[in-house]
Amino acid sequence: MSRTEKEWRAILSPEQFRVLREKGTERAGTGKFNKHSAPGVYTCAGCDAPLYKSATKFDSGCGWPAFFDAIPGAIDRHDDFSFGMRRTEITCHNCGGHLGHVFYGEGFPTPTDERHCVNSVSLAFHDKKQ
Repeated sequence: MSRTEKEWRAILSPEQFRVLREKGTERAGTGKFNKHSAPGVYTCAGCDAPLYKSATKFDSGCGWPAFFDAIPGAIDRHDDFSFGMRRTEITCHNCGGHLGHVFYGEGFPTPTDERHCVNSVSLAFHDKKQ
């Protein structure tokens, strides 16, 4: 999905634009989906593509929504060398919107031992059967 900066600014809130299009990060503990636990599907706030099923969400205590796996094909992973370290950035496969980062090997009791640390502002939620 290709949109101009002007088109993105017209459909996203200023905070959504800052995070999704400029790779920003919301403050820890401030996002509406951090402690959210209803059954359904989390989609991209920019394009509404399905990203995560609620069954993969867990409380990591990090201050952002955490998931141990994405819907197959929903996200892309990119090396991110900002802040003087190597991290793995995750973006929406459909529109390229910045979601957050994946962290590996932290020892959480999840099937993948991955923590997809996602900005709430990058997400929308839909009550759907999984």
